[in-house]
Amino acid sequence: MVSLEDVSRLQVVSGKGGTGKTTVAAALALALATEGKRTLLVEVEGRQGIAQLFETEALPYEERKIAVAPGGGEVYALAIDPELALLDYLQMFYKLGGAGRALRKLGAIDFATTIAPGLRDVLLTGKACEAVRRKDRSGRFAYDYVVMDAPPTGRITRFLNVNDEVAGLAKIGPIHNQAQAVMRVLKSPETEVHLVTLLEEMPVQETADGIAELRAARLPVGRVIVNMVRPEVLDAADLELVRTVERSSVAQALSAAGLGGARRGGNAEKLVDPLLEQAAEYAERYALEQEQRAVLGELGLPLHELPLLAEGMDLAGLYELATELRKQGLS
Repeated sequence: MVSLEDVSRLQVVSGKGGTGKTTVAAALALALATEGKRTLLVEVEGRQGIAQLFETEALPYEERKIAVAPGGGEVYALAIDPELALLDYLQMFYKLGGAGRALRKLGAIDFATTIAPGLRDVLLTGKACEAVRRKDRSGRFAYDYVVMDAPPTGRITRFLNVNDEVAGLAKIGPIHNQAQAVMRVLKSPETEVHLVTLLEEMPVQETADGIAELRAARLPVGRVIVNMVRPEVLDAADLELVRTVERSSVAQALSAAGLGGARRGGNAEKLVDPLLEQAAEYAERYALEQEQRAVLGELGLPLHELPLLAEGMDLAGLYELATELRKQGLS
């Protein structure tokens, strides 16, 4: 079990589309907020996925409490709007006041982020890092943890490393200083980047590629989280038996279980082929999943698995996944 004191304060969650990275980020925020902690869950893609998971209205550009974790902890959420983040930035460094609102109406904000695409990502990551560093009047951190639902694996390294690019373009001034401050957080022990995957070939390969890119950029890779793991129905010994058992033995077993007579053409006999076909399909999937586990095991990172919830994902399921994460020591 990992002590909460050892958990990085900024937890970045990425993954190939369809792996459930937003769900994992939300569950992680809940897990970290237990025992009276305060967690901020940040969304940067404008999809309002967090609001849907927590069954609440669309998130505004402000930090809003959306859940209470076991033990009285609190989860806040923020959907970062790049345009409003830029206005915040301009107000912070240039005190534009009403002029900032006028710039927005004129479309200058969108123009600025278009001609300097990296600026948008600087604003998104910068807002999250500001929340990590923020302290209240007593000197205590405003949030114990910040969890970022980040872009997919294919874009995560560029997204997190864009501040280096901007710092290279702006040699002096507030933009340079902001980019440097953000990179000090992102490339420090304060940050961990987790990758979410499924036990399927394409997501696993993209995870391996993403880890290689993050390491090359000297960004701190955390853990691999395998999501939506189906329950084990047959183990290796059972599957070996399926491969060697005779059809007549299966029919007799079905008959003994009250599923019809063993005579030829009886109910039990009719069930044999579909049952063996289903077992063969399961055996193939089992073998493929074991192969992907082996690939993930070679990455040299802690590996965690979250179950596929039979009832689908809802708020109760989210709390269930948060409990599972705590059991596995991720928080």
